[in-house]
Amino acid sequence: MKTKINTLLEALSTVIYDKQPQVKLAICSLLCKGHLLIEDLPGMGKTTLSHGLAEVLGLTYQRVQFTSDLLPADITGSTIFNTDKQNFVFHEGPVFTQVLLADEINRASPKTQSALLEAMEERQVTMDGQSHQLPEPFFVIATQNPLHQSGTHPLPESQLDRFFMRVSLGYPSKDAEKKLILGDHGRKTTLTQLMELNTLSELQSAIEEMDIKEQVVQYILDLVSFTRESGLFKDPLSPRASIALGTASKAWAIIHGRDYVTHDDVQAVFPAVAGHRLNLDATDQFRIIDDIYSQVPVQM
Repeated sequence: MKTKINTLLEALSTVIYDKQPQVKLAICSLLCKGHLLIEDLPGMGKTTLSHGLAEVLGLTYQRVQFTSDLLPADITGSTIFNTDKQNFVFHEGPVFTQVLLADEINRASPKTQSALLEAMEERQVTMDGQSHQLPEPFFVIATQNPLHQSGTHPLPESQLDRFFMRVSLGYPSKDAEKKLILGDHGRKTTLTQLMELNTLSELQSAIEEMDIKEQVVQYILDLVSFTRESGLFKDPLSPRASIALGTASKAWAIIHGRDYVTHDDVQAVFPAVAGHRLNLDATDQFRIIDDIYSQVPVQM
């Protein structure tokens, strides 16, 4: 399994330079059947990473550019009257795909942002009292710009909690940026499918079946309890976050070729799982989370 995942990492490194930790977290999120939020400044490669993930996994892909005038029906679809048959017919929107890229999601109105809530949680869309199931698997990869930029709206806390992870790519290294400036013609613009759907399902099942030792579970509980009891956070971590930490830690272990979870695995995924749920700024979260680590001892 590690070899298969390494193949994905190597392919994605041809379109996203020197960002292996972030790419691993993105793969980790998708292996856990979780939705991914990528927050960064424009031009950092957010859309490139999103499209690349869909291509190497061989999944159907739709992109929606979120703007201030985007309506919920532009995402979910709408019911239209058929004059020939004299009935109403539901026309599917772009959300009916395996990977939906919600590009610059925080530029749309809160009402339009909320149109994704049912799809993300229930994997279905309800229109006129009738539920329509989404494809399997179904992943939302959303990108957003920092809130200080003009024309942005903060995501509701309920929607933030539905994103399994948040990652930030950050500025490229000097070597990577040099390649971009020089127009590295060896850089691939398209990728091919490298993993069959049944292999993806096998990896997801392996994560679900993996056990976590009691000491590691206790460490997760201690971290979550600290956010609730310290009084430092307005929105402490929910039980959904606890479950996500456990699942993400197992996926991180599998990505690194292990069938057991360590405390280091928990710390590796904690910023991506907890940062947005604690409303931490993506640039400051590591300093705050390091402080949490210093106050929550590892029980061996």
